Parts: sequence; C-alpha cells; structure tokens
Amino acid sequence: MAQTKTGVVVSTKMLKTAVVRVEKYHKHPLYKKQIRRTTKFKARNDIGAQVGQKVKIIETGPISKDVHFKIMEVIT
Repeated sequence: MAQTKTGVVVSTKMLKTAVVRVEKYHKHPLYKKQIRRTTKFKARNDIGAQVGQKVKIIETGPISKDVHFKIMEVIT
C-alpha cells in the first residue's frame, strides 16, 4: 500500500515538480518532550499547487531520479 503524507509546499521553481515539507513529531526517549523533525520530498505537481498551500502527497513509482511522490489534492 502506498504511503500518504501531508505537508506544505515550499518551492515550485522546477518544471512540474514541487518541494513539499513534511513534519513529524516523536517523543524524546529520556525527557519525554515532543520533538519536531522535517523532511523535504519532491513531488509531481500536476494540480498546480502554489507555495504555502497544504497538500496531500502519495507515494508512486519513480518518476525521475529524485521524484517518488505525486500531489493528490490541495487541502488549504
């Protein structure tokens, strides 16, 4: 089953590709404080999402060397 992730578009400077920042939280093993980690994914942008929009991306087969996700929908 393909992974789906939710993130914010941070760049659309490439042709048909957008960079999406995905945040995930986990608890520190000793101090139990929530730690935020961010990862950037390159995703195929056929929908035309703009910078700052929250989007849902889904994992696909490799589209190019770095692109392995596709933007499914714009949330906000």
